[in-house]
Parts: sequence; C-alpha cells; structure tokens
Amino acid sequence: MKRNAFTLVELLVVIAIIGVLVGLLLPAVQAAREAARRMSCSNNMVQISLSAHHYEFSMEHLPDGVTDDQGPIRNEANGGNHIGWMTRILPYIEQQAAFEKLDLSKSAYSPENAEVRSYGIPTFRCPSNPTTFGSDGMNRVGTSDYAGCHHDVESPIDDDNNGIFFLNSSLRFAQITDGTTNTIMIGEHLGDKDPLGWITGTRATLRNTGEFVDRNYNDHINQELTALEVGGYDSYHAGGGNFGMADGAVVFLTHNIDPQVYRHLGNRADGELIDETER
Repeated sequence: MKRNAFTLVELLVVIAIIGVLVGLLLPAVQAAREAARRMSCSNNMVQISLSAHHYEFSMEHLPDGVTDDQGPIRNEANGGNHIGWMTRILPYIEQQAAFEKLDLSKSAYSPENAEVRSYGIPTFRCPSNPTTFGSDGMNRVGTSDYAGCHHDVESPIDDDNNGIFFLNSSLRFAQITDGTTNTIMIGEHLGDKDPLGWITGTRATLRNTGEFVDRNYNDHINQELTALEVGGYDSYHAGGGNFGMADGAVVFLTHNIDPQVYRHLGNRADGELIDETER
C-alpha cells in the first residue's frame, strides 16, 4: 500500500539532522561576523593612523598625546587640562564640526566642552564592543576603544615617556629612530569603569606595552587602578588585538607575542633589533 506521509521516527530523524546542521552552521556564521567586525575595526585604525599622518604633514609634528602645564597626568576628572591627541585629528576624520565646537584653551571637563565630550564618534569605536557610550556617573561620555602608545612599560603619563603620544609630546617622524614600521602608534583597549572620554589624554586614549594579557571584559573593568596607573592594551577580538604601526600599517598581534618584543614595539628609540618571527 502506498504511503502519503512520514512516520514519526522519520520526522524525528529529519528534525535531528536539521538541528545538527544548524549547530554546525551557527559558529561559522558567528565567526564570519566577527571576521567582518575585525576588518571594520582595522579600517577604523587605518583612518586614525592616516589622520595622524595628515596632522604631522600640516603641523610639522604629531599631535601632543595630552596637553597640560605639568605632569604626571592623573587619570581622574578635573585633574588638569587633559586635552588629548584625538581632539587634534578631528578635522582629518571628517569631524570638523566637532572640532570647531571645542575650546582647546579650556579643560576637557569644562562646561564649554561638555557637548563634544558627550559626542560619540563611530571611527573611535570597535564594532565588536557591545556598549555604545560610557558614563562618568553623572553625564554621558563619548569613549574610544583605541589608544595611542605613550610608553613601553607601565608608567604614569609624563613628558619623559618613550612612546609616540605623551605629555606635550609634539614629535616628528624623524624622532622615531627605531623606524615607523617597528613602532606602535595605536592599539585597542577594553575601556575603564569610570571613562573620562576620547576628548581626554588620559588612560582613556593612552596606553602602554607593559602587558598584553588575555582578560575578559568583566575582570578587566573591575580592576582597581590608581590615578597614576595607565594600563596596557587588549581587545574584544579573540586571540589578540589590532595595532596601528607608525607607518600606517595595521597588524594583528596575538597574546602569544614575546613580551620583550612587545615592549620594544612600544619604544620609539631603544635601538633594539626586533625579531619578526616573535611577533
């Protein structure tokens, strides 16, 4: 006799096969999405790096990491002028309107700069970051997932740092004597519990190559740092993070990078040879 329907067993087998296929497909879809987000993050870093190059070409020096009358920089609100390097590159990333609203003679935390401080700029955000804005406890703060390199080891932000962006830095490319290919300009970071915003030249936009530890977001955000501690880089991408070199190239460094090589990359002029196989 001819059958016109599935048996219950056959239906269950089909459902089980579909479930297995979906289970195999979802990780692949998620991996493809993360690869796209990582590429978008890399493109953001290219734009930021090129904008710093354009600034150097126009002003004959790279942006100051942070401007203030004295150091070291304390990573706390109202701790100084704290106008950071990201404010200087705004005209070169199609943010002229935001730049014109800034009063660079005032503190980053002044009422005159409150509107810009709360402004979110997509180019400064990694697409893999699930959050949108930060908060200083009272006000919305526009944040950045990228930070310039101020030093090769954990140290307060000051005028004697050996990175590219630091207190009143104003470097020329000629002063990066280790070579722009071998020196980190910017990298990714996971943010802070009390963000000070991309407008500032604090640990919100400056980091060092003192450590590159694979730490989950919750553990990172719950770290208790002092006002003079800055912290290192990390990212929302698995296995490592994107870094923009001073020549404009963006590379992906893994957490397995040799710590000594990593520190050399954070120093613009230590004269050390870097083994490319250890990156």
